[in-house]
Amino acid sequence: MSEPVLSARGIHKYFGTHHVLRGVDLDVRPHETIMLIGRSGSGKTTFLRCLDFLEEPTLGSVRIGDVEVTADPLAARSRSRRELVRRLRLRAGFVFQDFQLFPHLTVLENCIEAPVRVKGIPRPEAIALAESFLEKVQLAEKRDAYPARLSGGQKQRAAIARALCMGPQVLLFDEPTSALDPELVGEVLRTMEALAHEGATMIVVSHEMAFAREAADRVLFLHEGRVLEEGPPEEVLDHPREEATVRFLRRFHDR
Repeated sequence: MSEPVLSARGIHKYFGTHHVLRGVDLDVRPHETIMLIGRSGSGKTTFLRCLDFLEEPTLGSVRIGDVEVTADPLAARSRSRRELVRRLRLRAGFVFQDFQLFPHLTVLENCIEAPVRVKGIPRPEAIALAESFLEKVQLAEKRDAYPARLSGGQKQRAAIARALCMGPQVLLFDEPTSALDPELVGEVLRTMEALAHEGATMIVVSHEMAFAREAADRVLFLHEGRVLEEGPPEEVLDHPREEATVRFLRRFHDR
C-alpha cells in the first residue's frame, strides 16, 4: 500500500474553553478523494483549516509529503516555524467557499500570482501553466476577465484553476458550492468530479451527497469533534451504523 500523501494525528482544537476537535486522525493516500460530512458545528471546516495551519491546532501534527508540522501555539510566530508552515502550505491547495480571488486582477493574473511570486516560476511558464488549467476547468475564454464579471460558478472554477497552478499534492475544498445559486452548483461539481476521476488527491467538506456517491473513495462523518463513522460512500450513506449518522442523513433522504 502506498505511503499517505497527508497524515493528521491527534488533532485537537480549542477556542477558549470550547473543545471543537477532539483527537481527529486521518491518512489520505495518493489519488484518494475524501469527503467530510456532518452537521454545522461538528468541526469539519476547522479540521480542514488545521490541515494547512490556516488554523493553528491546539494539539496534534500534520504531515503533507515530506513536511511535518506539530501543533505549538507558543512557537507559531517564530521565523523558523513560519517557514515550516509555509513549506507545508505549498503542498496543499485550498479552495474557499467564498472564492478569495483578488478583485483587481484578471483570472489569468489570479492564477499566476502565487506561482511567480511564491515559487519563482518564470512568468511565461506560469502563463502557459495557467492557460492549461483554465482550459481544464472550461474557463479559457475568461482568462482576461475580472472576477466582478464572472458568475459564482465561474469564480469557483477560477479558484480551482488557481489552486492547481501551484502543483499541490492535495487539494482542500471548504464547502465549494455553498455560496452558489442552485443552478450553478452542477458546473463546479462536474469540475471536481473530473479532477477526482483523473486522480487528484482531494479532501472535500460538503453536503453534496451526489458528489460523494460519484467521486469519493471514503466518507467521514464528523460528530461533536470526532470521526464517528467512516467508510466507502455506499456503506456510510446507505448503511450507517451510528444513530447520529442516521439522523444526519435522514434530511437528505427526505428531500
